[in-house]
Amino acid sequence: MKQQKPLKKQSDWKPAYLMIAPSLLLILIIAIYPVFQSFYYSLFDLRLNEPTKSSTHLNYELNLYVYLQYEPFLVDGLDKQIKTASAPVKQKLQNVKEELTELDDQIKEDAGEAYQKVYKMFMNYETPSDELSLVEISGETASEFQKTIADLNEKLSTLEAKKTTDDLKQIAELASGLEGAIIEPNFIGLDHYWTTFSNDRTWHALWHTFLFTIISVAAEFLFGFAIALVINKAFFGRGLMRATVLIPWAIPTAVSAMMWSYLYDGQNGIVAKFFETIGIVPDMATLMTTDVGAMFAVILVDVWKTTPFMALLLLAGLQVIPKNLYEAAAIDGASKAKQFFQVTLPLMKSSILVALLFRTLEAFRVFDLVFVLTGGGPGNSTEMISGYSYRVLFSQQNFGLGSALAIIVFLCVALISIIYIKFLGSDLLSDSSKT
Repeated sequence: MKQQKPLKKQSDWKPAYLMIAPSLLLILIIAIYPVFQSFYYSLFDLRLNEPTKSSTHLNYELNLYVYLQYEPFLVDGLDKQIKTASAPVKQKLQNVKEELTELDDQIKEDAGEAYQKVYKMFMNYETPSDELSLVEISGETASEFQKTIADLNEKLSTLEAKKTTDDLKQIAELASGLEGAIIEPNFIGLDHYWTTFSNDRTWHALWHTFLFTIISVAAEFLFGFAIALVINKAFFGRGLMRATVLIPWAIPTAVSAMMWSYLYDGQNGIVAKFFETIGIVPDMATLMTTDVGAMFAVILVDVWKTTPFMALLLLAGLQVIPKNLYEAAAIDGASKAKQFFQVTLPLMKSSILVALLFRTLEAFRVFDLVFVLTGGGPGNSTEMISGYSYRVLFSQQNFGLGSALAIIVFLCVALISIIYIKFLGSDLLSDSSKT
C-alpha cells in the first residue's frame, strides 16, 4: 500500500492580508492622501490673498475676462487721442496701438475658440467660468505680453508727464490694469522648505514644541502611573475615586484653558497668588508675562488635564496582569519594589508604549490649549509648531508655506512613532513573531 504524502500546510498570511486589504486601502485614502496633497501644495507659491496665486499654475495663463475688460477700451482711448494729438505724439500713440494689435493677434492664436466665446459673453454682460476664462499661453507670448505692457506704460507715463494730450491718465490706468491679466507659474519646488528651515521662528517653534512635549509627557507618565497604582488597589470608594480622577480630562480643552487663564490672572488669580506666596514667582504678574513663567503655566495645565488619560491607559494594563504572579513572587520572598520592577514593568511594556505614544503625538500637535491660554506669547515664547502653521495658513493665507509646515509636523510625528516602536516596541514585535 502506497504511503500517503502529508498535506502541505497552507500559509495563512495570504488570506489574512486579503482580509485587511480594504482597511489598508481606506487608511491610504483617508490618512495618506491628504499628506500627498499637502506636499503637492507646498511646491507652489500658493496665496489666497493674491488673485494670481490663489490656485496652482504650472504654465503661463491668461485671464481672458480680465484682459477684455481693459484691452478694447484701451484701443478706443488710443484712437480718440490719435485723432486730436499733435504729429509727434500721434506717431508714438500709433506705435503703441500697433504693438497692442500685434499682441492681441498672438493671444487670439494661442487662445483659439475660447477668445471668441469669452468675448461674446463679455459683450452680453455675462461672466464666464474660470475654466473658460483661463487659457494657457506659451512662454513666448507671455514674455511678449509683459514686454509690450511695460513698454506701453513707459511711453504713456512719458507723454502724461509732458501733458501733451488730455485723458492720458485714464489710458495709463487701463494699460496698468492689463498687467493683472497675465498669470505666471507659481511652481517653486522645495523653496518653501529652505525658507522654513532658514527661519529662526521655525526653529524656536520646534524647540518650544519639543520642550513642552518632553516635560509634559514625562510628568504625566510619572503622576499617571502613581495614580493608576493607587486606584488599582481594592478599597472603599474606589469607583468614586476613578470617576473623580477623570474629571479634568473630561473637561474640553478650550474650557480648561479659559478657566486656568483666570486662575493665572496677575491681579486676582488664586494660583498665581499661591505661586507668589510659596516663592515660585516674585510676583503674580510675572507668571504669564515672562518666557519661563508662561511655558511653565502651559505645561502645568496640560499635566493637570491629561494625567487622568495617562492613568486610565496604564490602569488598563495593570488590570490584565494575573494576581497569582504577585502571590508567587511574594512566596519567593520578593519585596514590593522587586515585584514592581520584575513583574509589573515587564508586563506593562505594551501599555506603556501605547500610553506614551498616544500622549507624545498629542502633545506634539498641541494647539487649542496654547491658543486659548497664551496665544503663543509673550513674544512667541510659547508658540508651538502647530500654532505657527495655523498663523501662516489662515492669518497670512499662505497655503504653500503653511503646507510645508504641515509636512514638517507630519515628518516629526512619524519620526517620533518610529523611535517609540524601535526602542520600546522592538521586544513586543520580536515576541509576537516568535509566537
